[in-house]
Amino acid sequence: MAETAEPLIAPAPTRDEQTDPRDKLEPGYLVICWNDPVNFMQYVTHVFQQVFGWAKERAEKHMLEVHQKGKSVLTRESFEKAEHYVHQLQSYSLHATMEPDR
Repeated sequence: MAETAEPLIAPAPTRDEQTDPRDKLEPGYLVICWNDPVNFMQYVTHVFQQVFGWAKERAEKHMLEVHQKGKSVLTRESFEKAEHYVHQLQSYSLHATMEPDR
């Protein structure tokens, strides 16, 4: 006579409690434009509109922040995209840098 096998019960799925914390992910990078005595305010507004595709009001807001506070954080992006924006702004002769967002 053939033996009957008992049905196997699959173990309940377990949740991995040791997932990578968020701080191990790439932090993102801030694109910063700094004030300079060379470029006119209208020109800076125009550049922000061209590079970021912003409406005039938003571009003016950031331009005034650069002018009055000395700098403005324009955006937070991945390393590659932030680097691209910095190079674009520098090609228009603006003083732009990037730094990790901590």
